[in-house]
Amino acid sequence: MNIAIVGSGYVGLVTGVCLAHIGHRVICVDNDPEKVKKLRQGKVPIYEPGLEPLMLKYMKKKQLSFTTSIKEATQKATVIFIAVGTPSKKTGEADLTYVENVAREIALHIDSYKLIVEKSTVPAETGKRIERTIKMNLPKKFRQGGRINLEFDVASNPEFLREGSAVEDFMNPDRVVIGVESKRAENLLREVYKPLKTTIIVTNINSAEMIKHASNSFLATKISFINAISRVCDRVGADVLKVAEGMGFDKRIGRSFLDAGIGYGGSCFPKDVDAFIRLSEKSGYDFHLLKEVRHVNEQQKAAFIKHIEDKLWIVKNKTIGVLGLAFKPNTDDMRNAPAVDIIHMLQEEGAKIKAYDPQAMGNSKKILRGVQFCKDPYAAAKDSNCLLLLTEWPEFRALDFKKIRGLMEQPIIFDGRNLFHKYNLEEVGFEYYGIGRGK
Repeated sequence: MNIAIVGSGYVGLVTGVCLAHIGHRVICVDNDPEKVKKLRQGKVPIYEPGLEPLMLKYMKKKQLSFTTSIKEATQKATVIFIAVGTPSKKTGEADLTYVENVAREIALHIDSYKLIVEKSTVPAETGKRIERTIKMNLPKKFRQGGRINLEFDVASNPEFLREGSAVEDFMNPDRVVIGVESKRAENLLREVYKPLKTTIIVTNINSAEMIKHASNSFLATKISFINAISRVCDRVGADVLKVAEGMGFDKRIGRSFLDAGIGYGGSCFPKDVDAFIRLSEKSGYDFHLLKEVRHVNEQQKAAFIKHIEDKLWIVKNKTIGVLGLAFKPNTDDMRNAPAVDIIHMLQEEGAKIKAYDPQAMGNSKKILRGVQFCKDPYAAAKDSNCLLLLTEWPEFRALDFKKIRGLMEQPIIFDGRNLFHKYNLEEVGFEYYGIGRGK
């Protein structure tokens, strides 16, 4: 099929590349000429495992191309995915300006039947607004006598891609959700995803939009719940790792997303929780539960700082080494990364920060000031009064802790992700503090 993807960020680019991989002809659109120029040169603007070789492969096969022209993409494609950003407003609700702009541009260039598909995370009833926007902006020749004489459909197809494993998630999804209002739209989307051989859930557009927000909010709730449990574990001498293990064997609960730490971040959970709270308020329901999920997440970072202050005593003028800056491993994404707030809080107390991340150093330098960025973990540990593990990069498991012990001013490790719980660092001479480990 001929498919267009409008928006070449994390979701749009991964979706476009993977759709080409399963046999479609894809044209990706972005309004940033410099980004499009680099993409045409085969340069991937984000770090996502497995994405670059696939992109280069299908560019070479002429199944994947890039443009700045929505007109070109609209006229070439039958199915058009909208995958632009939906950032949060100050109120917390999603800013749908980019979605509206794309819908208007598509309307101006439609010349035959098209299926316009929301891929961006949007609140319920956005599909209706997209349909209305398109109808209002169609060329006059298609709007005669108050009637629309051009057929098109709008659908919702929320994404469930995790940064760091997005390609794998696309190719092996738990399910594909499609929200449609016509059999024609349903059949087209079934054809798009037919090669994946997965469960396809068909519903109306509003329900599909709700599924996305409800899913992310529930996962955020699981994270905040286990983080709240970790706070109690520290007070009563329990081990949150064993608590999570015991809970996870219950099939009704499951072990995933029960990893205590310094809180969730990234471009999805914080934004989607805020948007769902705001959507609920506008519909007349006060979602107290999600407000507390958000509050627990913010408090987790403050609790981590307090733990450091309790053990280190005086933070001012101390050198603190930081391992990991991205909001999660296998990505260079710094959006809402807990490390940013933690570093800022420590700097406000007068601490000197040295930091290292395998992939996010470039993006970190754009938003962190006064930080000494190091070439490797050992340089970050050298002469530090303590070491913070803030992102659970797998390579940190293989560190030479005896070497690190010899480099540090004081051998203290605060493990914000419980990555090192399997290693007895105290035998090597460290003071070790995890999250919810009963100390």
